[in-house]
Amino acid sequence: MFAARTIEASDKPAFYDELCSQLSGLLHGESDAIANAANTSALIFQTLPGLNWAGFYFLKEPGELVLGPFQGKPACVRIAVGRGVCGAAVARKEPLVVEDVYAFPGHIFCDGDSRSELVVPLIRDGAVLGVLDLDSPTTGRFDNDDRAGIERIGQIYMAASSSAL
Repeated sequence: MFAARTIEASDKPAFYDELCSQLSGLLHGESDAIANAANTSALIFQTLPGLNWAGFYFLKEPGELVLGPFQGKPACVRIAVGRGVCGAAVARKEPLVVEDVYAFPGHIFCDGDSRSELVVPLIRDGAVLGVLDLDSPTTGRFDNDDRAGIERIGQIYMAASSSAL
């Protein structure tokens, strides 16, 4: 049985090395995309300090993201591609680190307590299948080390999840 370990790292790259190692162990042998999304969001939420939301949105219909497994307060169910931070990350096909969501044009306020956001697109064979989304109540919570670490988390999730999204 898997048990998350407290990560005691001196810097963010080392923290993410350990988090990636734990996630690889957690997802080992499981290919179901929904089960893996649920466990990935739970592990992130449990181990990464300063979050108030961690989860997935999947591109279920052309032009629309649909809420997937997450940890945190109830969230917006559908987000149009191009709207908000999640929709912008899909449209651009690139991760977005937003220091202050109140300054992001078109930000969608699913939780008024969120102040910063990190969104990483989930890409397979050049197509965006969804996003991994992290929110924090702290302005400026995320930086490029977080972006790089969560991109790795997204890659581990995508490699393990061979079932249809």
